[in-house]
This record gives sequence, C-alpha cells and structure tokens, in this order.
Amino acid sequence: MRVLITGASGFVGKHLASYLHTTQPDVTLFGTTLDSEQPSNHDIVTYHQLDLRDETAVQTLLKTCQPDHIYHLAAQAFVPRSFEYPWETLDNNIRSQLNIIQSCLALGIKPRMLIISSAEIYGAVKSDEMPMDENTLLRPTNPYSVSKVTQDLLGLQYYLSHQLPIMRARAFNHFGPGQNPRFVAPAFATQIAKIEASDEEPFIYVGNLEAKRDFTDVRDIIRAYHLIVEQGTPGQAYNVASGKAYSIQYLLDTLLSYTDMEIEVRVDPKRLRPVDVPEIRGDSTKLSSDTGWKPTITFEETLKDVLEDCRQRIKNT
Repeated sequence: MRVLITGASGFVGKHLASYLHTTQPDVTLFGTTLDSEQPSNHDIVTYHQLDLRDETAVQTLLKTCQPDHIYHLAAQAFVPRSFEYPWETLDNNIRSQLNIIQSCLALGIKPRMLIISSAEIYGAVKSDEMPMDENTLLRPTNPYSVSKVTQDLLGLQYYLSHQLPIMRARAFNHFGPGQNPRFVAPAFATQIAKIEASDEEPFIYVGNLEAKRDFTDVRDIIRAYHLIVEQGTPGQAYNVASGKAYSIQYLLDTLLSYTDMEIEVRVDPKRLRPVDVPEIRGDSTKLSSDTGWKPTITFEETLKDVLEDCRQRIKNT
C-alpha cells in the first residue's frame, strides 16, 4: 500500500503518519513539506519538499509516488490569517488541490483521495439548525471557509465529471498534542506553561470566551480520516465531529484547573475575529453509520495532554 500525505510534517499529518505506520505495517508513506529542514518523522515518511501550487512539481511527485491513497491535508488553516491575507489563503488552498486532481487525470491514476474540508463552511448556523449535518446550508463567513467550500465542491465535481474516487471530510474543531500555539487550546496552555516556568507574568490573554465549538481529539480525527479512505463512499461528504459544543470559557477554566498558579484573565482585542460564529456543533451520524467511527478521547483528557505537551515544549526551549 502506497500512501501520500500532503502536509505530512504538520500537526494532523504527523499524527496520521504515525497512526498509519503503526496500524498498517506494509504501508509505504510519502509526504510533502514546504520546510527545508528535515521533519521529525522522517524515519517513517519519505519526504518531498515542494510547493503544491507548482503544477509541474505536483505531477512529478505523483508520478514518482504512484499512490493508492491520498490524504490531502496541506492548507493555510488559520482563520485570522485568512482575513489578513485572503488571496494567499484562496490561492494556496484551491490551487494546490486542483493541481493534485489534474495531475491524477494527466497520469491516468485514480487513487482513493480524501479532501479535508471544514465545518467553517457551514458558517453562522441558527440554534434550531443544530447539530449540523451534511445537508446544512453552506454560509462561509471568512476567506478560509470560502477556500474550503471551493475545495469541497471541487472534490464533488471531479467525482461527478471524471469518476475520481474522492471523499470529503468536513472536520470540526480538532486539537491535541503538537498543535501550533496560534490555535486556542495550545495558545492558552502555552501561556500557562510559561507562567509556571516563570517566563511570563501571571496574566493570560484571551479573545471571545463565549463562542462554543465542537472539539474532537486529533487522534480520533485521524482515525476517522483513515476509515473514510478505507470504507467511505466516493463522492460523499462526511462530518467529523463529537456532537458536543464546549465554550471557550469552559476550555480555559478546565486548563486553569490543571495548574496551581494564580492567573488573571485579560481580554486582548487583537484576538477577537471580525466575524465570530456563536456556536458550532456537528452531527457525524453518517460517518458512524458508514464506518463505525466514534470519538474515544474526552475533551478534558485532551486538554490535559495539550497542557503537558506545552509544558514539555517550554522546558525544552
């Protein structure tokens, strides 16, 4: 089995590569990275450094790898950055995917391909529309979600027009050890870890704490991705969600309960989004029905792991 993971050196990519390496001993893993430095998981992944926006480079990559499965994870995934640099996000996320699809067509190959969409495509959903299923109206509220709507529908289009076995995962918020501290849970956890290490004053800076999000541990997310590729129906979209919404306030309070430090919470206007959706909660019944997937790691357990991971990072710096 030959598997290509785009963005294999990233947060989700590392977890996915490790999972596939452990559960499928016969797998040969290929990965893409933009980084010129050797990724930490280079011992299990054969890396190709390239920009996926380069059509020629992508076609050469696929010709070399000849993948049976493709997990297309690579993307600009930070919503605040998409407001600041919208064209960068649109170009990176849309062009990269289209290059992969067109390269498959040019080479005459039809690997089972998973496109990573996002729950952000559902946008500002009313409370009586919760939980969101795959038929929920698409109402993107930021440039990132617009790029993901396009990726999602391009996947459907090429399944319909060229019978490429493409499936779409509409992932809701996911977190866990190794996540970039730009995202909310590791952002808070990093501040706590620095305060514990006496690297910062005992203040934690926050944005909107009222927003509620559907969080799933990244280790459950990558199991879902694998099951979709193995058992999912081509052309279909699958929500990947816990079905529970937790407020950012609860997330922060839970992390603070894991430390003995006295920490003051302060609002930082720079952390507030131009548009913020009050609540996001997903329905993954379709995924569970087709693959048997269910989340196994609790919200609180994940937060403990995130904080411990951040403590180790601070200790090692």
